[in-house]
Amino acid sequence: MPNIFRKLYWLFCAALLCLAQPVLAQAPAKNLQHADSLYAQRQYTQAFAVYERLLTKNEVYTPQMLLKMAYIQEGLQQYTQSMYYLQLYYSKNPSRSVLRKMEEVGQQQQLSGYAYTDWDFFKTQFYKYYATLLELLLLAAAVFLTFLLMGWYRKRPVARSWQWGFLGYLAFVFYFANFLSLGQQGIITTAHVPIMAAPSAGAGLVATASLGHKVAILGEEDIWYRIEWQDQTAYIRKFNLLLLPQPLSQELL
Repeated sequence: MPNIFRKLYWLFCAALLCLAQPVLAQAPAKNLQHADSLYAQRQYTQAFAVYERLLTKNEVYTPQMLLKMAYIQEGLQQYTQSMYYLQLYYSKNPSRSVLRKMEEVGQQQQLSGYAYTDWDFFKTQFYKYYATLLELLLLAAAVFLTFLLMGWYRKRPVARSWQWGFLGYLAFVFYFANFLSLGQQGIITTAHVPIMAAPSAGAGLVATASLGHKVAILGEEDIWYRIEWQDQTAYIRKFNLLLLPQPLSQELL
C-alpha cells in the first residue's frame, strides 16, 4: 500500500507541473500586453519599466518591443541605451534600414562609429542568410560522406587527398557553426572616458571620449579592451564599455 500511495503522489506532482507550465508561459505574454497598453496610452516610462523587466528577468522580447524601447530612450535623450536596443533588434532582424537609423542618430548627436559602410551591408546579408548557408554546408558534408562510405563499402580506394580534404571541410563547417564572428563592438557608457595608447593608466592619452560612441573591439587584456579608435589601436577600461549583442545570439518570443 505505501508503494501505491507513493506512486500516486509522484503522478500527482507530475500532472501539477504539466498544468503549471502553460500558466507560467502565459505570464510574460500578459506582462507584454500590459506594457503595450501603457505604450499606446503614451505612458512611456511605465511601459519601459515593464519592457525592461521582461528583457532582464525573463530574457524574452519581441522585435516590436525593442523598437519601442529604443524610441522611448531616444525621446529621453538616452542615446546610448537607444542605440543598444536598436542593435539588439538588429541582432535578430538585420536590415539596412536599422543601420541607416543608427547612422542618422549618430550624425545628429555627433557620435562616431555609426557610419554605414559596404562592410556593414555585407554583414547584414550574411547574418540574414546564415542559417541557410549552414544548412547547405551540412547538406554538402552529408553528400560527400555518403560517397565516401559507398566507396569504402564497394572496396574502392579513396585518395588520401580526398580524405584530408573532407576532414578539412568538416573542420571549416565546425568553425562556421560555432566560432565564426564578424567582429564585436561596444558603446562607451561614461562621459569623459580616457582612451589610452597602452593597457595602463600611466600610458599616453590618445583621446578623451564622451558617452555614446561605438567602437570595434579587437581584443582584451586584463581589465582593458583593445579597440579601434579613429583608425588606430587604443585601449579602454572594460567597465566603460557596453558590449553590443552580435546577430543570431539571442531568442525572441
